[in-house]
Amino acid sequence: MNILVTGANGQLGNEIRIVANESSDTYIYTDVVEIEGLKTTLLDITSLDSVRKIVKENDVECIINCAAYTNVDKAETDEAMCELLNAKAVDNLAIAMKEVNGILVHVSTDYVFGGDPYNTPCKEDQKGTPTGVYGKTKLQGEQNILSSGCHHIIIRTAWLYSEFVKNFLKTMLNLTASKPELKVVFDQVGTPTYAYDLAAAIYKIVSERKYKGNDGVYHYSNEGVCSWYDFTKMIAEYAGHTKCDIHPCHSEEFPSPVKRPAYSVLDKTKIKTTFGVEVPYWTDSLKNCMRNIENV
Repeated sequence: MNILVTGANGQLGNEIRIVANESSDTYIYTDVVEIEGLKTTLLDITSLDSVRKIVKENDVECIINCAAYTNVDKAETDEAMCELLNAKAVDNLAIAMKEVNGILVHVSTDYVFGGDPYNTPCKEDQKGTPTGVYGKTKLQGEQNILSSGCHHIIIRTAWLYSEFVKNFLKTMLNLTASKPELKVVFDQVGTPTYAYDLAAAIYKIVSERKYKGNDGVYHYSNEGVCSWYDFTKMIAEYAGHTKCDIHPCHSEEFPSPVKRPAYSVLDKTKIKTTFGVEVPYWTDSLKNCMRNIENV
């Protein structure tokens, strides 16, 4: 099977490259920019004609969409571009797969929640209540897929990190190594997700064709619960950055144009029971990622 990966030079796209390296399927890695050392086909997913063309020319039967506008704060003043990438482009991918009876595997976010108060793990059928442009456009992307009628696996994830590009883990590794003191919010709770683990779950679903007859929305993050403060404390501990004094603080101490979800813990029962996916504990995966960063 020929599989098209969008956003292939980002966190998740890079991990898909790793897990699918020896696949018997043919993977076509696309992005809007090329990076030295990475084989990349340039593709503008905001153009339906461009998407249709590459699908037709390569007989693509599956698209894994790792592309997104993810700058949560900037999205508030860049709504048109955010909507174009997170909603309209997703619609293009869904239309293209519908036309060839293919499958769209789409990655969404915990930011589709957050407006309503809750303190139990979010299930797939929980009403979306996004608080900002990013969450609203990601929810619209999901709705566009459902409206298209294409075969789909929508996977919401949260707190993604990896060895690749800028992310919370790499930022905190730098800050805890260079700052004597650091404040990190403790009133936003969720679960960090190693992008490699998410990529491995997607690869299992696709390579074993487990998506057949299982269209729907699923949740995936690592197991466990922590705050951003706890996450940072573990990063510093595992890195041996003992000289940085890390303090918990409230979200109000870091003013933001967007109210972030206070509780981003996702219930993974559905994806585990449907596809037989095993989900690692968050600290185990954090250690694995940090070892991989040392070897990069």
